[in-house]
Amino acid sequence: MATRTALITGASRPAGLGFAVARDLAQRGYQVFLTARDQTAAEPLAAQLRQEGHAATALRLDLSDPAGVDELAGRLAETSGHLDVLVNNAGAMPDFRVLDALDADMDTLRMAMEVSVIGPWALTQALLPLLKAAPAARIVNVSSLSAQQIATGLDLGAPLRSPAYSMAKYMLNALTTVLARALADTPILVNAVDPGNTATHPERGDDANDRPAAESARDIVKAAMLGADGPTGQLFRNGQSTA
Repeated sequence: MATRTALITGASRPAGLGFAVARDLAQRGYQVFLTARDQTAAEPLAAQLRQEGHAATALRLDLSDPAGVDELAGRLAETSGHLDVLVNNAGAMPDFRVLDALDADMDTLRMAMEVSVIGPWALTQALLPLLKAAPAARIVNVSSLSAQQIATGLDLGAPLRSPAYSMAKYMLNALTTVLARALADTPILVNAVDPGNTATHPERGDDANDRPAAESARDIVKAAMLGADGPTGQLFRNGQSTA
């Protein structure tokens, strides 16, 4: 039986959620591809997993570079021929301190959309032949509670915090349902996971109640390993669908 393979975007920091997901999947027998805009940041993490006895490779992926997306897909086609799991984890929170949509910077918004919506969309398109070549591939989009500010239509008494990031994650949730519908006649399941507040930035100080990255990663891995009768087009939080 062919080795199961998984590609995780945004796996460049030792304390990051992407690396925690990659390690969890590697421990379950997956060959993992850790991607990052700066490949040199992902290399030590892949090497660490190899030292632990797992199959891991670091690859460069800039989601804002269409040629790079296609190059990555071509390399995977040559080396593995299929992809069982795609985890769209890469993200950026460039406007963390912006507290009102009227103060949003449009260049920042474009960047957030590129990383969280357009990039994952393009990557899914590029990798689709490999996903279809797997027996039953899974696509997991890493969402955020920030999107719920928009989804719940809170009127709010409060302006939209982190507007670029929040709008991009909201659109990623919408993309999840769109892709699930488009792939409804295939074995591929597409879901989004909100991992909750996660301790991934010890250098700047995480909140005391933030979940450990390994714990949040388990929710993502659960969606990546859904059975054939599993849901598609759903948003999961705390392991449960929010539908």
